[in-house]
Amino acid sequence: MAEDWVDLRSDTVTKPSTEMRRAMSEAEVGDDVYGEDPTVNQLEAAAALRLSKQAGLFVPSGTMANQVAILAHTERGDEMFIHQDSHAYYYEGGAASLWAGAMLTLLDGPEGLFSADELRRRVRPANIHHPHPRLVSLENTHNRAGGAAMAPDRVDPVMAAAHEMGLSVHVDGARLFNAAVALGVTADRLVRDADSVSICLSKGLGAPVGSVLVGSRTFIDRARMYRKWLGGGMRQAGVLAAAGLLALNNVDRLAEDHVRAERLLKSLQAMGYHAWGPSVPTNMVMIDTPGPAQALVDQASQFGVRIGTMGPQRIRLVTHLDVSDAGIDRTLNAFEAMKAQG
Repeated sequence: MAEDWVDLRSDTVTKPSTEMRRAMSEAEVGDDVYGEDPTVNQLEAAAALRLSKQAGLFVPSGTMANQVAILAHTERGDEMFIHQDSHAYYYEGGAASLWAGAMLTLLDGPEGLFSADELRRRVRPANIHHPHPRLVSLENTHNRAGGAAMAPDRVDPVMAAAHEMGLSVHVDGARLFNAAVALGVTADRLVRDADSVSICLSKGLGAPVGSVLVGSRTFIDRARMYRKWLGGGMRQAGVLAAAGLLALNNVDRLAEDHVRAERLLKSLQAMGYHAWGPSVPTNMVMIDTPGPAQALVDQASQFGVRIGTMGPQRIRLVTHLDVSDAGIDRTLNAFEAMKAQG
């Protein structure tokens, strides 16, 4: 029945291709905890090279990548500055407080990014009464801001301000390649001044599982220890890394997802839905609903379309490699029918 649905809940629902499954089954493997899995080593090196960093670390999930980064950057009781809608704060179960013992100071700003001036204002001077300010965490693209892609002229000043004050910068780049494609720049340019970056392989890039954390060799050596502590050593993980290597070849085709998302947005707006996207959109469309969002989700499911909620009165539609033009047609037909039903 799965193929009878158009699944727009997330780009995490993609299925590995036949080529990817074959690569997984044929992958050369070893014990990655000993550093002996050649396919994992190849993936880590490829991700680091793509982002112009020295080294990489393969982990099971984006959440683990973010949490390992926070652990490696901070000591217990340190202060981390993060947007109030960021994934590492909003969707990771309070893990930064649980594992790193970090104090999270929440900042606000348009489309998921606070300003350099706001950061400077919130970092307090050294004082026995204050926590030690240590880390700034950014997210690009920004999920709760509708998949907003943040250009260098927006993020560079924030990173520069952080470094001026002696803070490190981590970028949650779960969908960083979406941002790069939408902005027409290279991914490494977006994170040129970041101290660490996490990228997700299992969203729009189409791998079944996995993320890579990149940074300096010293940082990655420290992060590897925390990965072990969190249970992220996966032994013969080359069967997963092989999929990740192929996923990195899917970067350019993300533009197709963006085109389909733009078509969804404009068509839904023309129908009278309160649909919106950020100033630099990628593969997400948001709809604000006058009533309960779940009611629209349930209604859409009757037409074979799966969508997800982003709040009590907001739904999200996410395009990805398993959503074709025909799937967009079917989705728009469903929304026209739902509009007619009232």
